[in-house]
Amino acid sequence: LVTGGGKGLSIAQVYDQFLRISQTGGEGSVEKKIEILQNLLSQASAIESKYIARFVVGRLRLGVGDAAVLEALSLARLGSREHRSRLERAYNLCSDLGLVAKALFEKGERGIEVIKVQVGYPIRMALCERLSSAEEIVEKIGRCAVEVKYDGFRLQVHKKGGNVNLFSRNLERTTLMFPEIVEATRQQLTAREVIFEGEAIAYDEATGELHAFQVTMQRKRKHGIDEIAKEFPLKFFAFDLLYADGTDYTDRPYTERRDRLHSLIRPDTRIVLSETVITDDPKKVNLFFDDAVGKGLEGIIAKRLDAPYTAGARNFNWIKLKRSYKGELTDTLDVCIVGYFKGKGQRAKFGIGTILGAVYDPESDTFKTVSKIGSGFTEEEWSQLREMLDEIAIPHKPARVDSVMEPDVWVQTQYVITVTADEITRSPTHTCGKQGDEPGYALRFPRAQGFIRTDKRPEDANTVAEVLEMFKQQKHVKLEGK
Repeated sequence: LVTGGGKGLSIAQVYDQFLRISQTGGEGSVEKKIEILQNLLSQASAIESKYIARFVVGRLRLGVGDAAVLEALSLARLGSREHRSRLERAYNLCSDLGLVAKALFEKGERGIEVIKVQVGYPIRMALCERLSSAEEIVEKIGRCAVEVKYDGFRLQVHKKGGNVNLFSRNLERTTLMFPEIVEATRQQLTAREVIFEGEAIAYDEATGELHAFQVTMQRKRKHGIDEIAKEFPLKFFAFDLLYADGTDYTDRPYTERRDRLHSLIRPDTRIVLSETVITDDPKKVNLFFDDAVGKGLEGIIAKRLDAPYTAGARNFNWIKLKRSYKGELTDTLDVCIVGYFKGKGQRAKFGIGTILGAVYDPESDTFKTVSKIGSGFTEEEWSQLREMLDEIAIPHKPARVDSVMEPDVWVQTQYVITVTADEITRSPTHTCGKQGDEPGYALRFPRAQGFIRTDKRPEDANTVAEVLEMFKQQKHVKLEGK
């Protein structure tokens, strides 16, 4: 902490008082915690008070991403950036930067090697690349497992004895939201300790029909959980095993993980294995895809049979193929909201007319603008969106945002939305893929699909590289259609 006038505080002093607050419980604990915090702030300078308050609410707003912290750790302790990949591997397995830093500074390189998968520490989820046809998929990875791509909540389930925890795509604990998944895990999973992943979708228990994503989204709430669980119960489609009874399966091939997962699940209706077929025939892939889309599902994911589970990575071990619509891109994109423009005309009453969306560039750990989005939301959603964005508004451009556009209001990189568009075009006003004086890339006629994706972190937005690849695929499709 930076000390100002007066007595000032040390980091150790602040830590000790935070520890006291965390350990204070029982009757009158709220008042006691407030008193401790009040005393702490009374000893602090103005700048110290600012950051103490941010620590308490969990919003430091320093504009530093996880990748930058890992690189700094590598330089500070090991004197070189070349160890960053090993630090990333450790971080991907435990999702705890503090744990990685402590292990590194206490034991050096050896400390990083001993960080292993543990029940209760969420593993950063593996991500998909995308291709535009079954033929491209088979050409890329050959014989593969083709799974249905469900449109629900991706969850990572951790079980240790009778203790079960659920983690969302962005690694938030969601255990209390989905009690039926917790109970089904206790009843159906035979392993004492296990970590597995899948997709939870609301369904009709009478007909077995799966509900749309908008219905499933109603299950993400903190209040009235029992009532909504009865109205829209969940089915969990398990698709991967990461750990079981002392064995780390993340470095095992897909086929071994899948077989072991199958052996651990007692047959029942709540937790089931995802539908899959193994083939190297593009025709069979297309048939499986058409069947999935015909059922109202998103599409398919093809997985390399010999591939490990690459925690936190996006690569061609997993490839998604999603339903497309004539006149639109072959896939949706997830973009991070970085600001908004005030409304004009009919939108003036909302105080918001369009939002500025950006995609993620992992190379520079920054967000590059790709589109202004002004359609796809209802009037009620526009009002709600304005309130949510005003809560995270800041007076200047976020440090991790690269933009030549100046929205009326900048916001912290916190919320992700899904959009579709007619095509990707070159644009001098957006920074996605921009090199030197060359124009960048932008979405033409973008439209929001649904509301805020609370299951995704800003870094889960699509990447600059993916936008460029979609641009190439789009050109290829147009040429084929001539």
